[in-house]
Amino acid sequence: MLRLPPRPPRFDVLIALLGLLGGLLLWGLGLHTRIAAPTVPTDNSAAWTLLPLAATAGAELLRRSWTGCGLAVGTVALVADQFTVGSLATVLMYTDLVYAAALYGPPARARRLPAVTGLVTVAVTLALLAWFREPQALLVGLVVGVIFFGPATTGAMLRNHREAAAAARLRAEQTALLAEMDRVQAVTDERARMARELHDLVAGHLSAIAIHSTAALSLDDEATSRRALGVIRENSVAGLAEMRRLIEVLRAEETDAPSVAPTLDGLGTLVEQARANGLDVRRFTPPPAGPPPPAPVGLAAYRIVQESLTNALKHGAPGPVDAVLGRADGALTVRVVSPLGPRARPGPRVPGSGAGLVGMRERAELLGGSFAAGPVAGAGTGGERRWEVRAVLPLGEAEGGPRGTVSGQADDDGLGDTRER
Repeated sequence: MLRLPPRPPRFDVLIALLGLLGGLLLWGLGLHTRIAAPTVPTDNSAAWTLLPLAATAGAELLRRSWTGCGLAVGTVALVADQFTVGSLATVLMYTDLVYAAALYGPPARARRLPAVTGLVTVAVTLALLAWFREPQALLVGLVVGVIFFGPATTGAMLRNHREAAAAARLRAEQTALLAEMDRVQAVTDERARMARELHDLVAGHLSAIAIHSTAALSLDDEATSRRALGVIRENSVAGLAEMRRLIEVLRAEETDAPSVAPTLDGLGTLVEQARANGLDVRRFTPPPAGPPPPAPVGLAAYRIVQESLTNALKHGAPGPVDAVLGRADGALTVRVVSPLGPRARPGPRVPGSGAGLVGMRERAELLGGSFAAGPVAGAGTGGERRWEVRAVLPLGEAEGGPRGTVSGQADDDGLGDTRER
């Protein structure tokens, strides 16, 4: 089925109309490109120049859609024009057809057209020199180059510039997209980090407040209530102080903003606070003497111990708790073991969202370490089941280390986890 060309743009119609009207004006004024008699003399020889003019003007309507067909029609019309008195408008419109073929045609044609027109220009110039044997033949060859080679080269150059500009715009858009993706990822990572810090800062204090307020409400003993209220006030003040320091860091604009990141030196104070909150920390082994670990490793170890003690206070059964830190194979090991019973402490249960285990796992994995948490059998003095948290944090700048897992499933004896972390 014959496919019709699409409707030409208004600019192409305007070019064709102006070329046709200009050629008619030149024909009416008797201005032609050939001074000598035409090759095919007739009584009305000047009228024959209107046929190539009309054909070239029609080809202008195809300069964008069907570039090859338009160029072929224009070439035939230009050759036919040489057998008449000639029209300058036909020549000018043909140069536009060559230019459009290089600019709007297929990429292969745009690459070949300058070379083909250049060879045609050289061949015509040499043929004219051999035929006339006069230096003036070089001027005719120059005119041929202006008609063929010049427009083809100009169109190809402009096409290359457009393609380079389009590629540059595409690269700029891709760069902007990647920058936006990096920004979103950075914001997401920062929000996750802030969520971990907020959870670690307030979870322990709020858990102690909840437990001791429950004890104060459930026991009708003035001394117990006063002790519980004292612990509640101490944890409230400490929690508010830590929140205030974190807010100062978030608001500060200077690079020397106050730091709230704790270190391993504060583990002793953390353990004493856990004991004051009612947790029976029987065994605490700080890391052995040696060079201090990198700040991210120390912060991760501190937060893992803090969250483990908080979970033991919230969900663990009464009993001794062990917190042991050590160094082995270029890594800092953290191990916290607490009692695991069928029921937590007396009184209403303190709710848990599971964010603590997720936060500890993320801290270990970000450092290239491993993390595991779950019930273990026979770890206590009486062989009772206990809950163990174990993390291995590389002391070097390790990347792509082993991915840790959070194990909270049933162990070998078929008993499942009884605590919501």
